[in-house]
Amino acid sequence: MAQYQQQLQQWRRRRRHPLTRWLGCLLIASSIALPSADCLCPAASTATVARSRTRAAALRSSASSSFDVPAAAAASAAGIDVPESTESSPSSAPAGRDGPRSRNPSHSRAARWHKDRRRRMLLKYGDRIGPLERDASSHALALSLLCLSNASLFAFSLLSGKLHPLRVTLLALFPGSMFSLWTLQILHDLLHGSLLKKRRRTFLGVRRKDLQDLLLFWGSMPSAFGYYLYLKYGHLTHHKSLGDERSASLKQLFESDQKEFEDGDVLFVAHRMKLKGEVGPTFNIGGKDITMSISKTGFDAWREGRPIRNACAFASSFMYERGMLVVNDLVVAATGRNYFFPNKPKEFHDECAKYCRCAVAVRALLWKLAGWKSMLFLFLSETLWSIPPHPACAMFVTNHGSNVDEDSGNCVPSSSTYAGRWYSVFTLGTNYHCEHHDFPTIPLHRLGELRKIAPEFYPEGSRDNVFRIMRKVFAKPEFYACMDAASL
Repeated sequence: MAQYQQQLQQWRRRRRHPLTRWLGCLLIASSIALPSADCLCPAASTATVARSRTRAAALRSSASSSFDVPAAAAASAAGIDVPESTESSPSSAPAGRDGPRSRNPSHSRAARWHKDRRRRMLLKYGDRIGPLERDASSHALALSLLCLSNASLFAFSLLSGKLHPLRVTLLALFPGSMFSLWTLQILHDLLHGSLLKKRRRTFLGVRRKDLQDLLLFWGSMPSAFGYYLYLKYGHLTHHKSLGDERSASLKQLFESDQKEFEDGDVLFVAHRMKLKGEVGPTFNIGGKDITMSISKTGFDAWREGRPIRNACAFASSFMYERGMLVVNDLVVAATGRNYFFPNKPKEFHDECAKYCRCAVAVRALLWKLAGWKSMLFLFLSETLWSIPPHPACAMFVTNHGSNVDEDSGNCVPSSSTYAGRWYSVFTLGTNYHCEHHDFPTIPLHRLGELRKIAPEFYPEGSRDNVFRIMRKVFAKPEFYACMDAASL
């Protein structure tokens, strides 16, 4: 008993979240009770005791990954309610058909679907998944690849100045698009706190949060329009709000007065998926309110059953809008304000201006050294991987559709693309999208292990045909993340 009292005192001395301390005391008490039950009731089922111990391990893993890991702290530092940091114990939620059901009203149905899967997987495989959440990071691998990607993009931009535009296009198609996608994925890992070593609070005397901010800011360059503002203000909220018709509305996104976007992915999916709600942005020109939406105009040109036409419409609207972002960066850098989001607070506009001024300075340097073809290379590198017939487009346009589960008949709001090992290397794990939403703090190079640990939760095989996938997607558009589905 003295040993357990000493453990309790150690828990009180540690600077942990109050709920974590409470769970710790509960788990220590459980560890006292379980051996006693095992000894006092020899006729009891050993499987029952084993299941209880598994649940306790899952709770330890869930509590630790929710409150101890700096990954969750880094995400919540911006004032965002991140799914992985709001898990409750399984016993606190009412049970549903497939186990405990999350009822957090601040999360969309699709987000709760992922939280429920996560909880069920932790109950069954907590001893194997827990360490991936608590300790695994892409530290050495991802930092090396980030340096390689950005150095390569800079070097190829300079090289492009000596090439014919057609050769610049081929260079951007490969390897430029791959390096640009790698940059996005690595910075995405950084945002979720799974790039830097999770147990460390400082690196070479620099606080973890400060280093993350610096890497996210400068690691987004060189670029033609960049991924920084989407990652900083639009991605973590996407995990909480995907498929929510209240948040996933173009009008809401452009007219919001919140610093963060309600769901930053809506800016992409509006080009290729059905959305509910009103359209934006709206500008007051000559006393009249005029709504202009590039994505909606492109999507209205789609015709069901005509995949080639639809793919061309998508590519045209998407690339035209990216081109407008390049121009908008110049406006923001000059005026210090992003006029597409007039109601957002001053902090948002100041950050936009700071980033755009630095990014435009880097672009001006490249233009000075290599001419306009350096910008052509960067622009194509950042856009080509998102549009057909690029192989990476398959996972980009299908990550949040409205697939129907053959067994249950319910809608599935997220999916992954399994097209073999080299496809996973080419996309740097971006293809494991369902796995990422289930466990956002597991680093990019370990996501594939979830299929081995919990095979019943993910499809088997690695033979997805990326061109067949694209043909299906562009033949008939779906609602974003089961937005219109009756049940998930």
